[in-house]
Amino acid sequence: MKITPLITLVLIMLFSSSAFAQEKTEGPFNFIQIGEVNVFGKSIDKQTRCVHWHSALDIIAIKFKCCDKYYPCFSCHEEEADHDHEVWPISEFDQKAILCGVCAEELSIEDYMASDNTCPNCESSFNPGCSNHYHLYFETPSTPEVAHLQNKTRDPFRLRQLSKTTH
Repeated sequence: MKITPLITLVLIMLFSSSAFAQEKTEGPFNFIQIGEVNVFGKSIDKQTRCVHWHSALDIIAIKFKCCDKYYPCFSCHEEEADHDHEVWPISEFDQKAILCGVCAEELSIEDYMASDNTCPNCESSFNPGCSNHYHLYFETPSTPEVAHLQNKTRDPFRLRQLSKTTH
């Protein structure tokens, strides 16, 4: 009956190694689900933090204009997507493109920019440093009048109105 322990050992090794393999599997399109929304990229938790940005305040995902998919950050999109990114034009800042990772509320770009780095639904704090990267996601003003307005007021609705008269 020496075969029984051998078979048992083989079965244990087979099943335990497949369990470990499932835990470590990384596919080309990793995603998490927040509410009803899939967030693609290399998320490390259920609040949209990723391997690139993971402070307590890194709790938003951004819907990319080019593919209509949410990613935690620009780097996640660049590493996972099979296409170049596109920025949201100012004329579409009324579109919902920001996802709060805490409450799953979708915000328009203008609501996000006017939020003072706080979710208007659950009052969770967003990372104020994200504004340093707006140019990766959103059209930035090209005329001095619009740039001055953005620096002075950060009013996205007014930016959109002004950009219509200067383009």
